[in-house]
Amino acid sequence: MEGVRILELVHMPPGELCTMILGDMGAEVIKVEAFTPNDTQADPHDAEALKTLQAFNALNRNKKSIRLNLKSEQGKEVFYRLAGNADVIVEGFRPGVVKRMGVDYEMVSKLNPRIVYCSLSGYGQDGPYSQYPGHDINYISIAGALNLIGWPGEPPAIPLNLLADFAGASMHGAVGILTALFARERTGKGQYIDISYTDSVITLMTFFLQQHFGAGHNFPRGEWALAGGYPYYKTYQAKDGKLISLACIEPWFWENFCRAIGREDLKSLSFDFDHLAHKPQDAKWKAAEEELKKIFLTKTRDEWFDLLIKSDVPVGKVYSIEEIFSDPQLLHRRMLLEFDHPGLGKVKQPGIAIKLSGTPGEVRSLAPYPGENTNEVLKSLGYSEADLESLRKSKAIG
Repeated sequence: MEGVRILELVHMPPGELCTMILGDMGAEVIKVEAFTPNDTQADPHDAEALKTLQAFNALNRNKKSIRLNLKSEQGKEVFYRLAGNADVIVEGFRPGVVKRMGVDYEMVSKLNPRIVYCSLSGYGQDGPYSQYPGHDINYISIAGALNLIGWPGEPPAIPLNLLADFAGASMHGAVGILTALFARERTGKGQYIDISYTDSVITLMTFFLQQHFGAGHNFPRGEWALAGGYPYYKTYQAKDGKLISLACIEPWFWENFCRAIGREDLKSLSFDFDHLAHKPQDAKWKAAEEELKKIFLTKTRDEWFDLLIKSDVPVGKVYSIEEIFSDPQLLHRRMLLEFDHPGLGKVKQPGIAIKLSGTPGEVRSLAPYPGENTNEVLKSLGYSEADLESLRKSKAIG
């Protein structure tokens, strides 16, 4: 994506992850940060401290930062000049906010018909919920995902904000932007992208919804095959108190597992497609689960992992966040990156999951502190030192 310029008008992590992904792939991302006349110039020592903190802020890596007062006419003029030279704008405000600020798609597209303008919002730009406030837990509630997660007879388990926020808005936003850029290559025209966090979860629910529409399956919480309702697809506690995940959906994997633990008498208790519809119907399933709980307590998690992997059984160590990057597979895949920082020594960040053979992504710069690149970016647009001084005095930039 080298040569593609993206303006980021977001204030929440999902929008930042969307543009981080594109920045990792080479796009120039300019983060437009809010600045008002009441803001004061940061103390240089505070700025250095903030820059140190930003070193670990992977969501803002590969970005430049400018501080712009979009409530002032001079600030708007700067933004319009930026937009005229941009390929993509990503905004994450409640519907209607950017229109009130005068930086919406309708306005910008008059200046730059090739602009790809992506809005990320909770419920979308239209409809009866469009102005409602919300967060991930609300969106996955309405999309039906939350009610499927957890154990029978208990409230749903809240799955962090991985679904609506990151798998939903961030990823769908990135795909939408790439699709619109591809279309622009053919048509010469940009377009508007309306990404709803809630809509995105509906897409993620496709497997479950197709089963519901086609076969009437309702997936009761914690009771069916892929929700831990059967002993072949569960987590178990090991001797050392740590957990291991078992996923023997295919009958041959279940047979491998039963053979490895010396319980071939359990081989008949394998997955059946009927298990997608309901909880276990016979006491034998609960008895088998209790047996496996006792067996897993005889070895440590890592001992079980080594033994079962050698027997070609799908298992995984349930890592704490501190353990993730001790895993040899993740290290081999470079999902942990380290950078030299003048104040902190080695700085760690998550790696780049999209592996391209010819044009691989890279981290070119760590996150800037707010306004670090204001002068640089505006000079690239033709503003002189005198212009910058005038804009600064009028509180249009910071």
